[in-house]
Amino acid sequence: MKDMMYNSLHHRWLRLVAAMLGEGVVALALRLFIVPLGLYSGGLMGFCQLIRTLLHTSMGLEGDIAGVLYFISNIPILLLGWKTLGRGMTFKTIACTVSFSFFYSVIPSPSVPIVEDYLTSCLLGGILVGTASGIVLTCGGSGGGLDIVGLCLSKRGSRFTVGKFSLTVNFFLYAACLILFVPEVAIYSVIYNFFSAMVLDRMHQQNVNVQAMIFTKEDEKELGRFIIEKLGRSVTYWEGTGAYSGKGLHVLVVCLSKFEIEELLHAVHERDSHAFVTVQERVRVFGNFVRKLE
Repeated sequence: MKDMMYNSLHHRWLRLVAAMLGEGVVALALRLFIVPLGLYSGGLMGFCQLIRTLLHTSMGLEGDIAGVLYFISNIPILLLGWKTLGRGMTFKTIACTVSFSFFYSVIPSPSVPIVEDYLTSCLLGGILVGTASGIVLTCGGSGGGLDIVGLCLSKRGSRFTVGKFSLTVNFFLYAACLILFVPEVAIYSVIYNFFSAMVLDRMHQQNVNVQAMIFTKEDEKELGRFIIEKLGRSVTYWEGTGAYSGKGLHVLVVCLSKFEIEELLHAVHERDSHAFVTVQERVRVFGNFVRKLE
């Protein structure tokens, strides 16, 4: 089962399918828990919802065209992010953006809220959206919009994570909501976005730096070459001695993202099933450390 999950997670096309399905979950959560209460999502989608509402009130337009507006507004952002994201990431982002716009447009929103309590609805919607968005990013995709800007900042080593950047931009969005609508709309939209951003940062594994220490009696140079060539990470190793056995062993240390750790553990197990590995999450890394998007 574990090998099947590993192969699925690291298979190119299965990851793309998972990312597109994740966008479907995001759209479903918005349509079921957020839209019926008249609340606003964060980021570019929130601005599209705001424009939709203004068009409804000023021009009398009917129907939720936020999904269409979201797709159109992503075009210039994708063009601007082409160099930073690369061709593969841009292709996945286009696929995910189309998927989200499609699901958001076809999934009906109930006229009566499924959960009438605003706080509970914000919590459920935030957890679902944050979890699904984290899966999309972990699979190497992106729902487009301001996530692209957040990913570019994250890749360039900025202190902004995707979730923190989203919170910053949404301050201006919800300030506009506070001015245009009743305070409850802005307040509960902020609560929803807070839950979503916190869960997203937890789920986005490329944001989590880990340090792995590997203790093995096998050839450390072969494993070192795998880490350098396949994972694109540097590795340091030295000779050690087991205090209990008194025998020599090799110790390897590498820093990488949480998403890459499964591939490392898989490679270590293939080369030495008796290897001892320790992993420390959320280590702070300074200097030449590449943040990868996929």
